[in-house]
Amino acid sequence: MEKKTLKVTLVKSPIGTRESHRATVLGLGLKKLHQSRTLEDTPAVRGMINKVSYLVRVE
Repeated sequence: MEKKTLKVTLVKSPIGTRESHRATVLGLGLKKLHQSRTLEDTPAVRGMINKVSYLVRVE
């Protein structure tokens, strides 16, 4: 069975956001603007994306 994945891209700078949101962005593996990561589609990852949805784009 193929694992589902999500492509997450950082599109807005986390500077000036809450500390917990900056930590969440780092937890997703994003450090620079326009950097993308392909992550496994799990409830934990979905929750992290929902928390910082205004900073990232999901494909």
